[in-house]
Amino acid sequence: MSSANVRVEEARQRRLETHPPLTENPADLDRTDPARHIAETAEAVRNWGRWGEDDRLGTLNFIGDAERAHAATLVRRGASFSLSQPFDMNGPQQGWRRRTNPVHTMLDTGTDAAAGTQGFPHGIGGADDVIAMPLQCSTQWDGLGHIFDRGLAWNGRHAGQVVTSDGDLITGIEHAASVISGRGVLLDVGRHLRPETGELDDGYAITVADLESCIAAQGATSAVGRGDLVLVRTGRYARALREGWNGYAGGPSAGLSFTTAGWLHRTEIAAIATDTWGFEVRPNEFDDAFQPLHQVVIPNMGLTIGEMWDLEELAAHCAADGVYEFLLVAPPLPITGAVGSPVNPIALK
Repeated sequence: MSSANVRVEEARQRRLETHPPLTENPADLDRTDPARHIAETAEAVRNWGRWGEDDRLGTLNFIGDAERAHAATLVRRGASFSLSQPFDMNGPQQGWRRRTNPVHTMLDTGTDAAAGTQGFPHGIGGADDVIAMPLQCSTQWDGLGHIFDRGLAWNGRHAGQVVTSDGDLITGIEHAASVISGRGVLLDVGRHLRPETGELDDGYAITVADLESCIAAQGATSAVGRGDLVLVRTGRYARALREGWNGYAGGPSAGLSFTTAGWLHRTEIAAIATDTWGFEVRPNEFDDAFQPLHQVVIPNMGLTIGEMWDLEELAAHCAADGVYEFLLVAPPLPITGAVGSPVNPIALK
């Protein structure tokens, strides 16, 4: 470790030692004062400078070659699970902030080929197509340029100097394209807390105690540590599959409590994804707030967040064999300057 990095780490440790411990009980939150809680929590979990002034990856730095090599040994049977929702016009988006579902258009079709209008020689024909969609309309990663905290982006940079009309000039999602593969861990909180249905109620705030009791109940293969890619199943997507979207995008949902920020920090996970639209509990735990946990963990902690993942088939398989760890390969598309990316995550067991 360089002398500069040593100084950064020493300063971080001093901050942790002098900062009062964060509450892990949602009942301790003052619902009328989100600004104070956000500021205090951001300070406590802030990783600015931890990987140098030029860092582009945040907590993804916790995944190294050794972690990927170990994750590869978790593949025993070769069973493969896609964790992506379909990308089509029947998706969850309802127009919030101009987000739409994918629009898929054919440029060439079999009808054109049969009519001989494509202009190709010796009878060959083909089909071609195009898709137009917001990058965060379905299963996706939030990049580090997606959320700002009081005008600042990841690593303390000024938001306007990071993301402009040309895109994310510093932490674009393309920098993570070769990074996000490693040990995946499923925490099936829905099945753990509601074994009769496997689905948490809308508005249920998942606490640190819930996460840790789920780990204890599932056993050693769900232990969470440095460099892991953690998947949290609430059952919200299962209900959407059964009953229709009904506010899935932006509406009420179970999700992580604001009070899990300290746990997300001290476990040193690389990334986390859920089967919900917004990762954190909705409505949020303050009277006047919008996605306060995002505001803490993305620009301050440098945590990569995934949303709208389909964990149903994987969860059923894990419940059946009692093994909750696997190789997870989930690279974003290397879209230059993007602040998020669609993804087709693959879990291999």
